[in-house]
Amino acid sequence: MSQIQSRVTPITKLTAVSSNPSVSGRVYPLSAADHAMGRHSAAVVMYYRENPFGSFIVDPMRESLSKVLTMYPTVTGRLTRSENGNWAVKGNDAGVRVTMTKVGTTLDEWLRSADSVEERDLAPFEEMPEDPCIWSPFRIQINEFEGGGVAIGVSFTHLTADPTSATFLLKTWADAHRGEPVLPPLFPRPSSLGDGEKIPNIATNSTSFYANMSKLAATNDHIVSPTKMSSVTFKFSNTTINQCLSKIKAHCPNATPFDFLAALFWKQILKTKGNLPKNEENNQSLSICTDIRNSFQSSNSQRYYFGNAVHISQLTINKKEMEQCELGHIVELVHSHIERLGEEEEEIWSAMEWLESRKEKGGKYAAPFKMYGPELSCVSMEHMVMKGNGDESLSYATKFVSDSKPVHVSYNVGNAEGEGLIIVMPSNEGGIARNVTVMLPSKREVDELCEDQAILSFNPVMILAGRGN
Repeated sequence: MSQIQSRVTPITKLTAVSSNPSVSGRVYPLSAADHAMGRHSAAVVMYYRENPFGSFIVDPMRESLSKVLTMYPTVTGRLTRSENGNWAVKGNDAGVRVTMTKVGTTLDEWLRSADSVEERDLAPFEEMPEDPCIWSPFRIQINEFEGGGVAIGVSFTHLTADPTSATFLLKTWADAHRGEPVLPPLFPRPSSLGDGEKIPNIATNSTSFYANMSKLAATNDHIVSPTKMSSVTFKFSNTTINQCLSKIKAHCPNATPFDFLAALFWKQILKTKGNLPKNEENNQSLSICTDIRNSFQSSNSQRYYFGNAVHISQLTINKKEMEQCELGHIVELVHSHIERLGEEEEEIWSAMEWLESRKEKGGKYAAPFKMYGPELSCVSMEHMVMKGNGDESLSYATKFVSDSKPVHVSYNVGNAEGEGLIIVMPSNEGGIARNVTVMLPSKREVDELCEDQAILSFNPVMILAGRGN
């Protein structure tokens, strides 16, 4: 089979450095939560209808980025091993790799015809070399479409940050470019993330789940997982989500858009798989990924934690219950699961303590394992919604000029394995409108999902669904 030629052509490569030197040689240790994500990469792509940037090479865009990078030494630094063998970032102002490209199509055509595989050309990730001393862990790519549209892509190793951190980086850059005041992020690891001195409470569901994932990874390490999944993004309007939540109000009156969409896609994806995957107890499981910054960061602080703050938990339902019960019941189960996580912080801290306690002699963390998979995983980006002002999200508030917000924002996780990945995120419409990106191991599953009548009954708009070949 001939490989499809990329529509993205690199034009210029350069390095953006901090406008003010950082403290040379300062080392920023990475946490246990960071190390746990070491086998994954991530990317954020923000699409803009018009190009407000001019020529990046001489434009104030580059100047504003340099000013912002001064506040992000872990972005401009380079990975190194500390004395105990754990990863750290050494501040050395080596800078961030920036690539300028031309895309051989219009923005609208791209959103109609590309998929997550081709979208990686807008934010390509380069695998970390054995010696990363000169390797840039963050990469920025500015892609210019025919007709004036632009996409800004940021790719990075999940070892150093999560997609929320990258969104904050882009938002800070946009604010600085508009002349708005900006604050540096918080880099020190919050003490509440665990220090490894406590004996982790192995009675919690989270600790058991992490331990099982670790064992499964060790058992299946020889199995090669698909690295490129087929994908599609569904856009649900405010009107549609309102109607959806109204229909299941009797089952779950306080359901959120995430609760409904996670339940809907979980149920329908399992149907496309035919022989529903199950564990030894004949149950169906969903890994739910949530942001936990609010658990260790003051809500009054305008600063934020830059690093990994993702907690993964497991929701399990009996196979027969999944097949026979109404959608509203599944929504209620998802809602209750998320609600309990917010109320029982011991679940979160026990998992963090367990990760910290996985140290070899001398203090080196155990090898990372795949956190996304092998079962179906669902990522919630509900925390990105800023209450008030029409409930606009942080993603779509990333405006390099005051009247030009993104028309679409994509999030992607690399090296996810197994049954697939669902990402529920805010939409450019604001309010409770949501986008759902689904990545599955086969194109057949994606094609069937795109024709699923239960999903189509909610009239979603499909984008980034591939060229159909």
